Amino acid sequence: MSCRVLKLLPALLLLACSAQAQEYVRPAADLDRLTQELFAEIQSDQVPYEDLYETLLQYYQTPLNLNTATREELRGLLLLSETQITSLLDYRQQRGPLLTLYELQAVPSFDVRSIYRVAPFVTVQTLGGANAVRGPLWQRVLKEDNNALFVRYERVLQGRKGYSATPLDSLGHGPTRYAGSPDKLLVRYRVSHPKDFSLGFTAEKDAGEQLVWNPSARRYGPDFLSGHLVVQERGRLKTLALGDYQLQFGQGLLLSSGLQVGKGAETITSLRRSSVGVRQYSSVLESTFFRGAAATISLAPTVRATAFVSRKRVDGNVQQAADSLAEFDEFSSGFLLTGFHRTPSELANRQALRETVAGGNLGYTSRNSNFAAGLTAVGTYFDKAIQRRPELYNQYEFRGKQNLALGAHYTYVRGNVLLFGETARSSSGGFGTVNGLLASVAPTLDVSALVRHYTRDFHTLYGNALSENTRNINESGLYLGAKLRPVARWEVSAYYDQFWFPWLKYQVGAPSHGHDWLLRVAYAPTKTSLLYAQIRTREKQYDADITRAVPLPVPTVRRSLLLYYDASPATTLGLRTRVQGTRYYEGNGPWRTGYVLAQDATIGVGRRLRLTARYAVFDTDDYDTRQYVFEQDVLYAFSVPALSGQGTRIYGLAEVNCNRHLTLWLRLSETHYRHQRTVGSGLEEIQGPRRTELKAQARYRF
Repeated sequence: MSCRVLKLLPALLLLACSAQAQEYVRPAADLDRLTQELFAEIQSDQVPYEDLYETLLQYYQTPLNLNTATREELRGLLLLSETQITSLLDYRQQRGPLLTLYELQAVPSFDVRSIYRVAPFVTVQTLGGANAVRGPLWQRVLKEDNNALFVRYERVLQGRKGYSATPLDSLGHGPTRYAGSPDKLLVRYRVSHPKDFSLGFTAEKDAGEQLVWNPSARRYGPDFLSGHLVVQERGRLKTLALGDYQLQFGQGLLLSSGLQVGKGAETITSLRRSSVGVRQYSSVLESTFFRGAAATISLAPTVRATAFVSRKRVDGNVQQAADSLAEFDEFSSGFLLTGFHRTPSELANRQALRETVAGGNLGYTSRNSNFAAGLTAVGTYFDKAIQRRPELYNQYEFRGKQNLALGAHYTYVRGNVLLFGETARSSSGGFGTVNGLLASVAPTLDVSALVRHYTRDFHTLYGNALSENTRNINESGLYLGAKLRPVARWEVSAYYDQFWFPWLKYQVGAPSHGHDWLLRVAYAPTKTSLLYAQIRTREKQYDADITRAVPLPVPTVRRSLLLYYDASPATTLGLRTRVQGTRYYEGNGPWRTGYVLAQDATIGVGRRLRLTARYAVFDTDDYDTRQYVFEQDVLYAFSVPALSGQGTRIYGLAEVNCNRHLTLWLRLSETHYRHQRTVGSGLEEIQGPRRTELKAQARYRF
């Protein structure tokens, strides 16, 4: 122990001078920068990036205790390599619990940059900690510091076509318009404590939706309501969730929550999933959660069992069969995932399907946590049948009222090598499998590999394992990744992914294939600055002419270049510069281009005010070369606008800490398009070349 004390003496002296006594003050989480490090390039507004963003926020609000965290919980951070996790667990076993977060410097394989990245999301507490003696739950809720109410307001300042008043004809008919006001409202409350409890609710009204109280139509004020109560570590009862929750087991082939990044600039740690089990749900996505109850119990020190049941309504366009001999009298052609209920047609589809999901997981983890395995079962039942449109590419899609999927997953660590995988089969007879490897072949070199195969009739409704498609169906692929640290402060990341689609897809009338590769070179002059250059190329096939009797898929190539610099010349000043460009090629057509230049500045004024602003210029040939650029937003909000055409984009964000209880945010953004008389289309159309958005938020800490 004396050697350990000597190694920690500088850190302990520093703590003593600051009168903190083994308590490390966590730095503020730079979620904006971290998100940009994890995502290679945001290329779509249909991917629920905000789910991962909110997961990172939850880790910041309820940090992970490094003295009690399991291997799976450490993997869930997405920030630590398997070698670092193993080193930390071995260090704890050999030397006991950490005394301070500074002690991570003594753990093998932990460098300064890794510690700086993970510091906002972890804490160091003595074994037993604050949860060693529990009083009544209501008392702990009242005394909890992590206890806050959020109120948010958003609005587009220009008038849009969907809100315009138009006269009715003689029959009382008129054009389609939005039923509600253009105001978007959100109220969220949450109180939580790590390894103890989480309680919260969310109410949201999107722009165009009404505030209506009509229980007979299942409308209770705001269009979307969500709530949860989760309690943890009650003896053999490890987790109990009531209300809305998420599930994450294995590699996410059957059950996957917001803990995945997919193919990104982080080519190692984010490739494998973590079995974190039951998690609270507090996001505003209206289709990625379960509603009901879930519980995890400990059957033995190495065995845990989870059971869950969910029953909720989902959106769908229900239709009546025109043929009396049809298989289904009433059916839906699919699920609607937008969550918007603004027009008569959207309201008619609201909660039209009743979905019941039940299942469980039985998991085993060895005492040294080097080996883990589990079995998962998920059964889904709909009160109305699902029947896709009679297109050839839909031939093997899910059909009917029920689906049963069974799967098995594993992870095995030996030395510096991690093997992981999951295989599942659905009641249609289709199966999916994903198997991977992470290895530290040298102190400065990590490599990864993943093989996946999802048959054309494999149906998993809540799975989201790594894939090129948005769903795990009709795909095979091979992913290879590497991360090299040749010298201090330099890092090179790269991956190559080859994929095949054995059956037809939407707008692809024949089996097709493609590939995707990325190379990023990053340099960190200091622990608070970062410079990187990145190139990415994705090639896929699409039908060149959909009017042809025999479809002819042709290659389309999207090549992107990104230069990014993040620096803090002073403690109160942060600067971020982004240069991003795309070239797009389709068939025998010409290359089309698009680019955006963005400059950000963040200034701290005293201890109470923080100002952030951006000025960006963009120019794209068409919508195919549109640019997605991550923007800083109010807390718990995620903004990635699609920039297409020619123009400028500016925004300003102010954060005011009024006192220890109240924090205010105000954000104003505007996109100005050149050579355009209107912005948007359909009911979102604006007369004029500008679109201006106002957002205000207040947080009150109890």
